[in-house]
Amino acid sequence: MKRFVIDASVAVKWVLTEPDTAQAVALRPHDLAAPDLILAECANVLWKKVRRGQFTAEAAMVAVRLLARAQIELVPTRSLLREATRLAIALAHPAYDCFYLALAAERRVPFVAADDALRRKLEASGERGAMVVSLGDAARALAH
Repeated sequence: MKRFVIDASVAVKWVLTEPDTAQAVALRPHDLAAPDLILAECANVLWKKVRRGQFTAEAAMVAVRLLARAQIELVPTRSLLREATRLAIALAHPAYDCFYLALAAERRVPFVAADDALRRKLEASGERGAMVVSLGDAARALAH
């Protein structure tokens, strides 16, 4: 079993049908962790889908129940605050994503996200503690 830190862009694909949903589902049997803010971010994605008419309120509430039961170790953001803030400043990137990066660096595991901009910033920065991999790359690695 592989270990990963995942973000909301991965978790919501378990409950929304999107082009890379199968790749996100392939991660579910593995050892997954995320800062507890993942729940707020998932709720926000579902709220936006309802507001845009892309999802019903009822379907969003079913999705919430499924996400609440997902096997993700939720790590308190308080323990990651210092490093996440340092990374946000160093990378000139929103702190929300940097909580995931901080957790991945602490655990020495890949952070799976759909954020290519963050991956490029991290590579250009010379930061050595965390590694961001795309959802597609993670799924391909698991298939081999």
